Amino acid sequence: MIQPPYLKKGDKVAISCPAKFPLNPMNQAVELMESWGLEVIIGETVNSQFHQFAGDDKFRAQELQTFIDDNSVKAIFAARGGYGSVRIIDSIDFSNLLSHPKWIVGFSDITVFHGHLNRLGIQSIHGQMPANIPDSTAGGIESLRKALFGEKIEYPIAGLESLPKAPVIGGNLSILLSVLGSESDPVYDGKILFIEDVAEYYYAVDRMLRALDRAGKLENLKGLLVGGFTAMKDNDNPFGFSIEEIVMGVVGQYNYPVVFNFPAGHIDDNWAIVFGKKIL
Repeated sequence: MIQPPYLKKGDKVAISCPAKFPLNPMNQAVELMESWGLEVIIGETVNSQFHQFAGDDKFRAQELQTFIDDNSVKAIFAARGGYGSVRIIDSIDFSNLLSHPKWIVGFSDITVFHGHLNRLGIQSIHGQMPANIPDSTAGGIESLRKALFGEKIEYPIAGLESLPKAPVIGGNLSILLSVLGSESDPVYDGKILFIEDVAEYYYAVDRMLRALDRAGKLENLKGLLVGGFTAMKDNDNPFGFSIEEIVMGVVGQYNYPVVFNFPAGHIDDNWAIVFGKKIL
């Protein structure tokens, strides 16, 4: 995997919005990044709106392409997720990242980009986005800084020692299903898969995991990290299984470790993960 250069003081970074328009201002995120010694460029998409999106598809794609092609920009932060990344992914030319790699940072809908970059062999960072910084825990923020600057992250959870030394992939479960079989579908075999989701029905999580399994994505993993499954929904007649029971009902047949309650996802304590890198 291609590892983008770690950031250093004085580096220039950009905030762009490839999906839904952000509700929160970027002030706290900018102040935070500047306290790390970074120069921050705020893209025009951050203050744009077209229906639910941060500008129309062409506008969002053009801005992201500009930041990808600008070799003075060392990292690109997605301002927020929501929906919209899949509408522009096929119009983006990522070739400059193969010779001049840079960090792409985000989670949720940004899973589309994480999968695409994985297929291209480029590491990326699953972590808090500028719109989420005001609600983030100190641990989540510090883990993001460490990921960007190349420092070791010590995750506050037991059980990670059971995992083998293998690269991590994944992201939002719903988005992983939405890119299944496409050029943005990450390579699962031999990897540790991280999954999280928000506001889904329990039966839907069961269905999505079984779809991944039937597609051959889960059998040859080295391990599974289960992050936040927050604001879960259920029917009047309850589904009857917890997230732990749903997950083990699908992957319990396989001989690899499963770690629950990993601190990442749609939660305030969202710790950064470098996708494509061995986290242990």
